[in-house]
Amino acid sequence: MTDHSKQTANKDISFNLIKLKEEVYDELTQDILPFWAEKMKDLERGGYFGQMTGKNQLIKNAPRGGILNARILWTFSSAAFYLKNNAYLKEAEHAKEYIFNHFFDEEFGGTYWMLNADGSPADTKKQIYSQAFFIYALVEFYRTSGDEVALKKAKELFSLIEKYSFDKDKNGYFEAYSRDWLLLDDVRLSDKDANEKKTMNTHLHLLEAYTNLFRVWKNPLLEMQLKNLIDLFLDKIINFETYHLNLFFDENWACKSFIQSFGHDIEASWLLDEAATVLGDVGTLQKVRNVVFRVADAAVEGLREDGGLMNEKDVVTNHLDTNSDWWPQAEAVVGFFNTFQLSNKESYLKKVFNSWNFIKENLIDKENGEWYWAVSKDGHKDTLNDKTGFWKCPYHNSRMCIELINRIK
Repeated sequence: MTDHSKQTANKDISFNLIKLKEEVYDELTQDILPFWAEKMKDLERGGYFGQMTGKNQLIKNAPRGGILNARILWTFSSAAFYLKNNAYLKEAEHAKEYIFNHFFDEEFGGTYWMLNADGSPADTKKQIYSQAFFIYALVEFYRTSGDEVALKKAKELFSLIEKYSFDKDKNGYFEAYSRDWLLLDDVRLSDKDANEKKTMNTHLHLLEAYTNLFRVWKNPLLEMQLKNLIDLFLDKIINFETYHLNLFFDENWACKSFIQSFGHDIEASWLLDEAATVLGDVGTLQKVRNVVFRVADAAVEGLREDGGLMNEKDVVTNHLDTNSDWWPQAEAVVGFFNTFQLSNKESYLKKVFNSWNFIKENLIDKENGEWYWAVSKDGHKDTLNDKTGFWKCPYHNSRMCIELINRIK
C-alpha cells in the first residue's frame, strides 16, 4: 500500500469512528436514557417500575429486582459522570434514594434480592452476584456525586462478601446466602443455571465491582483480592485448550459445565484488561494481555455472517443457540473495540462496525424505545421476553455507548 493509500484508509477509519461515536451518543441520550427516565420511573412509590413486557405493556405492580435497581443506579451515575449532565445525576439520586430506603438490610447487612412493588422485601436472600452490582453502582454514584455515604455502603458490602463468601480454603467465592448469611443449598441465579457452588458469572461481576471500588479506595485487602480474582480467571476459569470461559464449578474448582457462552467470552476479555489496568501491576497486566486476544478470538466463533453474536454452544451435543440476545451484542462492540485499541488491527474494528450495524438494524426498537430482548437467526424479533425486567436493564447497552464515547478520541 502506498503512503497516499494509507492516508486515505486512515481518513476513512477516522471518519467512520467519528460517525460511530455520534451514533452511540445519540442512542444513549435520545433513546436509552430517556426511555428509562420517562417510561420506567415511579413517581408515586419511588424508584423504577419492575417490568415492561416485550409488547410494551408496563406492569406497575411487578416485583423489583436488586440487580435491575443497581444497574439503573450505575447507568445514570455513569452517564452523569462522563457526560457532565445534571439531569442524569438527578435520575441517579432518585435511584439511590429508593435503594437506600428499601434494598439495604439494616439488621443483617447486605441487600435484598427482590422487593414487592410497594417496597417491602419479597426475597431476602443474599446473592453475591447482586451484592457485587450494588458495589459497582454505589461507587459510580460516589464518583459523580461525591456522596461519602454511598462509598461507605460499598465498602461495607465488600467487607461482608469477604467475611462470608470468600473461600479461604479453596479460593474463590460461594454464590448465595440466607438473609442472616447462612450458605444456601439452592444457589442458582436463575432456573437456567446449574446449581453449583462457584460460577464464572459471579466472579466476573465481582471483578467488575472490585475494579471500580479500587479506582477510589486503595485498600490493601481490596488490592490483594482484585489481583486474586484476575488470577482465578487466568488459572481456573479460562479454558486454556479453547480459550472459552468455563461457567460452573464445584467447591474444589472442578468444571461442571459444557457450555460456551460467547457473550461472556467477549465481555471477560475487556473487563479483565480493565481490571489489570486499574490494578496497576505490570506483571499481572502482561499476563492478562497475553490472553485477551485469545479469549476475544474464541468469542469470534459465535459470530454470524450478519454480524450478530450467537448466545452459546453446548460442546457435548454441538447444539447452537443461534439467537442473538441484546447483551452479547453490546459486549461485542466494546470487546472488539478494546482488542482493536490494543492491536490496531482493522479486522477487529470491522467486527465493531458489523456488531453495531446489527444492533441498529435488529435490536433497537425505533418505535417504542430501548432494545428488544433478542433477534433470531431468521430476523424474528423477540417480543415474548421482557422489554425491561429483572434481567433486562439499561446496563449493557448504556455501558457500550459510554465506553465508545470515551474511547473514540
